[in-house]
Amino acid sequence: MRTAYSVETVRTAERELMARLPEGALMQRAAAGLAATCAELLGRVYGSRVVLLIGSGDNGGDALYAGARLARRGAGVTAVLLAPDRTHPGGLAALRRAGGAVTSGVPADGAGAAPRAVEEPIGRADLVVDGIVGIGGKGGLRPDAAPLAALLRDSRAVVVAVDLPSGVEADTGEVLGEAVRADLTVTFGTHKPGLLVDPAREYAGSVRLVDIGLTLPAEAGLEALQHADVAARLPLPGAASDKYRRGVVGIAAGSARYPGAAVLAVSGALRGGAGAVRYVGPAGDAVIARFPETLVSDGGPARAGRVQAWVVGPGAGDDASAVAEVLAADVPVLVDADGLRLADRAAVRARTAPTLMTPHAGEAAALLGVPRESVEASRLSSARELARLYGATVLLKGATTLVADADGGPVRVNPTGTAWLATAGSGDVLSGLAGSLLAAGLSPLDAGSVAAYLHGLAGRFAADGAPAGAHDVAEALPEAWRDVRA
Repeated sequence: MRTAYSVETVRTAERELMARLPEGALMQRAAAGLAATCAELLGRVYGSRVVLLIGSGDNGGDALYAGARLARRGAGVTAVLLAPDRTHPGGLAALRRAGGAVTSGVPADGAGAAPRAVEEPIGRADLVVDGIVGIGGKGGLRPDAAPLAALLRDSRAVVVAVDLPSGVEADTGEVLGEAVRADLTVTFGTHKPGLLVDPAREYAGSVRLVDIGLTLPAEAGLEALQHADVAARLPLPGAASDKYRRGVVGIAAGSARYPGAAVLAVSGALRGGAGAVRYVGPAGDAVIARFPETLVSDGGPARAGRVQAWVVGPGAGDDASAVAEVLAADVPVLVDADGLRLADRAAVRARTAPTLMTPHAGEAAALLGVPRESVEASRLSSARELARLYGATVLLKGATTLVADADGGPVRVNPTGTAWLATAGSGDVLSGLAGSLLAAGLSPLDAGSVAAYLHGLAGRFAADGAPAGAHDVAEALPEAWRDVRA
């Protein structure tokens, strides 16, 4: 399980470790890991050109000590100082002793374009190290540093961020102004939430974790499942299993206008581990034509027969009665798409059985009463707030899908997503898959996060670098299962 911790937690762990180590030892550990990664990226260190962008914090010290190590191996290293009077003195002295050059990165007027003396080394650099702002930075880059981020966008150099890209919010993943876009981020001790959550994740590039010996709490702020974690949670049949013991999932979805939503939700459910799928709704003929193994009912959800979980809402139009019937059931319920609009908040909060809600950013914005842009800019806080308001587990779909539990605790972030999943009906497949996992006995947090993981893998397999439809994603789910369990 990959984990991420808040700035406060990391700072506490760093203070506790520094109290047990000789002065400066922790920074040297970080600098050694940073220098080794930079050397690996350069391939040939001798004769390479490296630029260090140095702010006033410890990140600048890490970068200076790492630059000194590279300079001793023959790299031409130039440090651009953005706060000359507050630069880490030990790191600066080490760089100068190793033969590194130093220049000022502060514009003459305190803002505007970067000095011409900085443009030339950045333009020639093979690698640039971003040590401008540390994990405590807030509100984007200051005006004197912002021009450097613009220079980097036009540079041919590989950009390596120290701990996280300067200008992004470590705890929330928000980007509230100008920020550095890195090709790779070297982070120390643990991941920070902003490295895993959009939009900041897009600025981080690839992420390399360097162990510096921190002792961290058992409960993280953020979790990301990996193959072994998913495999351990998959529902597998035993010798005594039958279709009912494996779980039956009910699907209340589709309408005369959107019968395909029902078909796609059923397709995901059939591949989710439950033993049987019951369908209720006006798209029964379309469902049976595509999946004859589905148990189709002509009545409403209350008369469909026994199920262990319900999925309601995909393509349902304005059928509020079906949503109300499903919410009244004493089994786990997944609410998606039109069901989110039709579900009464009080009815959701009053449920004693678990509820999993699966909105995309637009649907979440409508439920929260805020603009969509607000949700997209602050995905982590939006997922947590929606879970709190509804007393439900919330799966917020997107480039980095988040699953926030109703009871708080770590938020799960899905690492397998792909842009190819941004296609009509993909969310219907995900809902059916997650609903089937609910019926098989997984908790809403596990059902949502395991479904998102498998769905993301299936999207990658289905697309394989080319466009794919939602039905292709559903058909690739067995391959995703096999890959996770391999």
